[in-house]
Amino acid sequence: MKQTSQLGAHAHNFPRGRAAELPKETLLKMYRDMVEQRRFEEATGRAYGLGKIMGFCHLYIGQEAISVGAAAALRPSDVMMSAYRIHAQAMARGVPAQAIMDELFGKATGCVQGLGGSMHIFDIAKGFWGGWGLVGQQVPTAAGVAFAQKYQSTGDVTMVFFGDGAVHQGAIHETFNLASVWGLPIVFVVENNQYGMGTALSRVSSLEPLHEMADAYKIRHYEFNGMDLLESYDAFADAVDYAREHSRPVYLEAHCSRFRGHSMSDPGKYRTKEQLEEEKAHDPIPGFAAFLVDCGVTTHEALEAVDEAAKAEMKLILERAEAAPWPDPELISKYVLVSP
Repeated sequence: MKQTSQLGAHAHNFPRGRAAELPKETLLKMYRDMVEQRRFEEATGRAYGLGKIMGFCHLYIGQEAISVGAAAALRPSDVMMSAYRIHAQAMARGVPAQAIMDELFGKATGCVQGLGGSMHIFDIAKGFWGGWGLVGQQVPTAAGVAFAQKYQSTGDVTMVFFGDGAVHQGAIHETFNLASVWGLPIVFVVENNQYGMGTALSRVSSLEPLHEMADAYKIRHYEFNGMDLLESYDAFADAVDYAREHSRPVYLEAHCSRFRGHSMSDPGKYRTKEQLEEEKAHDPIPGFAAFLVDCGVTTHEALEAVDEAAKAEMKLILERAEAAPWPDPELISKYVLVSP
């Protein structure tokens, strides 16, 4: 597996490993998925600005190669869990975009009936188990799921995402230790976009690269360029196969960049305009588009049609979400207490 600690070039590296085996149809679907995620998040940002979406809202713009690469490496029966920057990850696992947008609008037709909002997207049938708002809490929970997978001999794997701002949580390190001791089929993924909210990682971490902390727990680890879809897929496919075959944890560090603030309330003034433009030069979507055209997989015109279709679909999704019914007020207390 190639080691890198820097964001790669604007175009993708030539396919190698598992990525070289991907058929044309899969490559085109991966591109379409990235574009749909980007347009969904842009539509979400507009709706939030108009007051249609309330509460916390964290956009995934710039990190789509990670969500798509990860989902492509998983089986339908595997489990994915994450923190709160999750709309795109849920889409990657097959959660309908309409159900996610309805949830953001707080509507009864949302994937959790309007009770969860942006940070708590769930769809158990699709293998997406949230959507957790408290920093780091999804990691020990995911280890519990992986323990059940091993105990029941399902042959499945759990993949859990967290941010670089969460890596120093004590519960995460306790989980690393137990995952190694118990030999759990779990893939830990830190999405390192260099900022925990507005604080640069270099100001708070004594260890970089972050994946090296796995050495203390005897966990297999490596890093990859999360702005490169094919490199991301290779890393995830290798990690998932290893965790599944050996029932051992793997710790991955995805180097990436979010092009918006930490949340919709964050103006992102801790980055200069020049720095942000440099990060956007590594945008995974035009980079992958250039690769597909250069390799003769498709044409610029066909890719433009994909983008136009995604824009049109997001317009309809917003209209449907606004027209969807509100939840029954009695629902607010339904899941508070356990019935005998």
